[in-house]
Amino acid sequence: MKITFNRQEISNKISPLMSVVSGKSTLTAVEGILIEANSPDSCTMTAFDIEKGMKITVDCDVLEQGSYIINAQKFNQTLKVMDGEKITLTVDNKLGVLFECGKSSHRTGALKAEDFPEIPDLVSEKGFVVNQAQLKKMLSKVSYAMGINEPRPVLNGCFIKTAENEINVVACDGFKLAVCTSEAELKKLENSERGVDFSFIVPVKSVNELVKLLSDDEEDTVTVYMSHKNMVVAFDDLIFFTRLIVGEFVDYNRIIIKNHKIEVKASKQEILAALEKASLITEERIAGSVRSHVKVEVCEDILKVSAVSSAGSIYDEFNVEHTGDDISIAFNNRFLIDSIKACRSEIVKLSMSSPLMGINVEPCDEESGSELFMLLPVRTRD
Repeated sequence: MKITFNRQEISNKISPLMSVVSGKSTLTAVEGILIEANSPDSCTMTAFDIEKGMKITVDCDVLEQGSYIINAQKFNQTLKVMDGEKITLTVDNKLGVLFECGKSSHRTGALKAEDFPEIPDLVSEKGFVVNQAQLKKMLSKVSYAMGINEPRPVLNGCFIKTAENEINVVACDGFKLAVCTSEAELKKLENSERGVDFSFIVPVKSVNELVKLLSDDEEDTVTVYMSHKNMVVAFDDLIFFTRLIVGEFVDYNRIIIKNHKIEVKASKQEILAALEKASLITEERIAGSVRSHVKVEVCEDILKVSAVSSAGSIYDEFNVEHTGDDISIAFNNRFLIDSIKACRSEIVKLSMSSPLMGINVEPCDEESGSELFMLLPVRTRD
């Protein structure tokens, strides 16, 4: 195989690929990029870490066709240190790799293309077309609540349910629950009789990569192909694919407490400012002690935020709208900050019942679609 390409252009293109290359694996092939040069003016590059992968098409001059695996880190580093605009990549029959750029050259080794793990089918009759910005916004809102290394595998990801006019995105672990529902115009695939009703669970790492790839442009759409075990997201010049978590997601509607007795409406910015001050105490690592919690007290129309540790204390208060009994309740401060940050409106509604029951955080606005962020409290000795 022998190809010539623009060094800077290909360096920019393989940057996303590096995020799906396996760093530590017993399979040497998944630490590399599969380069397939089978057409005269372009080649494809694929990276796959068994769970998620990516495939891009790169413009180049193909002098000799072929397919080989080259270590991703060595490839990327070589592109950065070489001088000159054009780079020639040659792989011989003995799997020797030669990079040539101007008067510089670098030799390394390759693997046979057959050693690369089998990737899922990148096209399917099942799927839908969705707005990129909308999907990105919804995933970003709930991603903080995804489980990491939870005993129940279905919690280690994001649950997505689609219908013709609606998308529902949910994430949940042992302490947090985030639910985001929005109206959406989902289109079915061309020449497909299958509708757009799907429900699936995308793993944590795949969600985080997908959020990076999705555009903020309100006009851009993306095609999503579905199968029983895989999801493929096809962009204009890039294809992202991931394995799905197989299993039934938790019945989150049964978890949500709907009839709280205490309701507080407060400025989002004022709450966040008070909680960020409290993080000076709650985020501090003190040898021999656990991180302290943040205490939230509602007394008449005043909300008090405080935190105490062996290193010091902090206190803040501000006015709110309050209905119901007074309450004193404690939380993991970082979890509470994330829950309130995810809420879209400038005025947020906090619904509570007792110091031992979860709190609901919801927006106070007239926008379509619903959001709910639930957080369990921390038990204290008080």
